[in-house]
Amino acid sequence: MNKKLLLHEENKTQKVKEIAIVEDPQKLKMMLNKLSWKILVLLSENEMYPLEIAKKLGIHEQKAYYHIRKLAKAGAITVAREEEKKGAMAKYYKTVSPAFGIELPQEYKPIKRLSLSSMNEQIQKFFKEFIKEDETFEGKIVVGSPMPHGPFKTSARDGHYASHLTFFLGQFARLPNEFAIKLDVDVKAEKEEKNNLILVGGPGTNLLTQELNGHLPIRFNMQPSAQGFLFGGLVSKKTSNVYTADAVGLIAKIVNPWDSTKRIIVLAGNKAVGTKACVLALTNFWKKTLKNYHGEDTFATVIQGFDLDGDGKVDSIEILE
Repeated sequence: MNKKLLLHEENKTQKVKEIAIVEDPQKLKMMLNKLSWKILVLLSENEMYPLEIAKKLGIHEQKAYYHIRKLAKAGAITVAREEEKKGAMAKYYKTVSPAFGIELPQEYKPIKRLSLSSMNEQIQKFFKEFIKEDETFEGKIVVGSPMPHGPFKTSARDGHYASHLTFFLGQFARLPNEFAIKLDVDVKAEKEEKNNLILVGGPGTNLLTQELNGHLPIRFNMQPSAQGFLFGGLVSKKTSNVYTADAVGLIAKIVNPWDSTKRIIVLAGNKAVGTKACVLALTNFWKKTLKNYHGEDTFATVIQGFDLDGDGKVDSIEILE
């Protein structure tokens, strides 16, 4: 029998098993006898010899032999091994495949990953500018340079959180031809600001987040000083609340000020742990995070990260604003 792969999706997880295609209607008829089918089911679970099958089904041994010969002739079962039983050689049979089917001459269609259109309405709207019609990712994910840079002379320690974000985006976006991850210093040097951008990291580590701070609806408090800047957490103009905890961060979406046809998403924390909380909020808890997002050009929410299992790592979030 011609063998192929049977694809099955369960809880958004794709699983596969082998399937044997029955091309001869006469062979299919041999397999579809009620007793033959029971024998097939048994042999799909365990290798068995005819007498064992007869006892299991409560039928005469000769009847078991008859149906086994038919199934073997149809190519549905085969001898797995032979073993001596009471002075004679017993043949153990098994199915040639865990699944059987028929195939009509219809053309194959390419497998598509989970499409953006199949996602929740909020996530569709949040990322719509970043996904082309052919499902290719359109934009750049920008992380802070790991080398000392910027007025704070800091080395970014939150860039690796972008990896978790890209796994999430990979569920419904194809890999673009060009490299999608950029360092903040490279984006500035190569003048790639006129693009859809996802910025990972706060203004202390990501130069683009720092430059866009004045455009954000909830901003980082950066006061000029002789040393460059004093960094004082997040400040909300809407509520006048100030958020200074390390595990607090901002998720925002704004119009790109360098190109109004493009959008910028910011995932930025007061410290690296706050950036991680924002990434988790958008990937693991996006239903809660985007509950109040309905496609607006300007959106911002404040995220608080929590360590619920006490292992010293952020694993859950709450929406503060």
